Amino acid sequence: MPEKILKGSLGWYSSILVLILAITLAAAVGWLREPRQYRVDPPVAAALDGIRLMANGISGAPPEIYFAVNKPYEATGYDLSQGKRLYAWFGCPTCHGDGRGGSGPSFLDGWWLYGPSMVSIVASIRDGRPHGMPAFKDRMTIDQIWQLAGYVKTIGSYSANPVAPGRDDDRYTRPAENRAPAAIFFEEGPISLHTEQGLSP
Repeated sequence: MPEKILKGSLGWYSSILVLILAITLAAAVGWLREPRQYRVDPPVAAALDGIRLMANGISGAPPEIYFAVNKPYEATGYDLSQGKRLYAWFGCPTCHGDGRGGSGPSFLDGWWLYGPSMVSIVASIRDGRPHGMPAFKDRMTIDQIWQLAGYVKTIGSYSANPVAPGRDDDRYTRPAENRAPAAIFFEEGPISLHTEQGLSP
């Protein structure tokens, strides 16, 4: 009789143990499949918003925190990939196309109306610019604005970058972002004339 009780209780305990293991395994699989959110600490995000522009609104000084975190927005594949995703999500190709421009300016022709520095690009995205560039400060976090700025800077880069965002499945219409697309396109075409600025470099 005691053996039957012992066997019955072992069967009951093993059933509970199997159930607990199954729940733990299901939770672990669910956790692995859950998309990870990388968020900037609120104090860092607040500090990233503290860019100092020159009086003419062109260029300036990035916040000190940008150097403290080792300039990730133009140097990590994750941030560039996020910037590329944001570029598509917020409709940037509608005006800027794949970087060659359209109703908005090109990033590949060597002329950056407000300067090619990260601070200028962040300010353009955050605050907008006259003649059509909307402000995104109410639609994006400052972290996202820096990610998008890093991607835009990479599109117009004249020097190769060791990191790049993920590739598209579509056929590429220009060189990949880490291959200095602006330099390659500038070498391809004739020197264009900007009436307001003279010959392009």
